[in-house]
Amino acid sequence: MSVRAPSKTKPGSAPRLFDPLQQGDFRQLRHGASLKGLLKPFKSKGELEDWRSQCEGLRDSLICLAQRLLRQATAYPFNVLPVMLVQQNTGAGTSFLRWRNANRTAMGVELWADLIGDETTPPALVHELYALEVERITLNMQISLTHSIARQAEECIQKMARAEALYKARLTRSTNAPPPGVSR
Repeated sequence: MSVRAPSKTKPGSAPRLFDPLQQGDFRQLRHGASLKGLLKPFKSKGELEDWRSQCEGLRDSLICLAQRLLRQATAYPFNVLPVMLVQQNTGAGTSFLRWRNANRTAMGVELWADLIGDETTPPALVHELYALEVERITLNMQISLTHSIARQAEECIQKMARAEALYKARLTRSTNAPPPGVSR
């Protein structure tokens, strides 16, 4: 995805330093993995596997949007601040945007809160930092939800596979059993 030029502003207002995501950015994502797919009967492991795959694809697309946001947040003038936005990869196979100080000794939203409250932070950047934080919160939530749904779908697939194996084992025993009243 390419980084867009900063958004146009109203005459007389300061130019935007941060270009927030728009509805069109989300239209580019696959709509097939929407939550409407959750509320339907899944008749097979295959249907669940397809849906899990769609949720993982949607999660990965959201991570791409987060990376685009990150490219903006690491460019001038944000890159001269003592707090920066970074991508944190998790052991579960996903990633989130986090605030971190420049010397890598602390991480968390409190760093952003301190930056916003700091009188030396230029007022024009305060507006942009707020917009960045709103985007970060939203994207992290969307990434988390799609990741959790995909993980739950995988657990359901495994449970269905076990149920199917037990079912087939029982059918096999029933087919091989002698008719009632006949001993082996």
